[in-house]
Amino acid sequence: MTPEMVTTIGQQALWVTMLIAAPLLLSALAVGLLIGMFQAATQINEMTLSFIPKLLVLVGALVVAGPWMLSVIVNYTRQLIEQIPTLIS
Repeated sequence: MTPEMVTTIGQQALWVTMLIAAPLLLSALAVGLLIGMFQAATQINEMTLSFIPKLLVLVGALVVAGPWMLSVIVNYTRQLIEQIPTLIS
């Protein structure tokens, strides 16, 4: 196995990780920003006010994007397992 192969596998793994994490992180970021602006405008500084909506949005994003996320990780894993014979030789 050459260093280029290791680098390519690492890059693919990081790309898949980014793809899987993006829907959840972006939805939490958007809700956090909206709630932060609401708290700044109303001067309500309650910490639990941002937790519950973020949790609900994350659950919703997981329900919506979950099947896609699962297919991405399964396809990557299948591709990696199928490459084992070429990586060994």
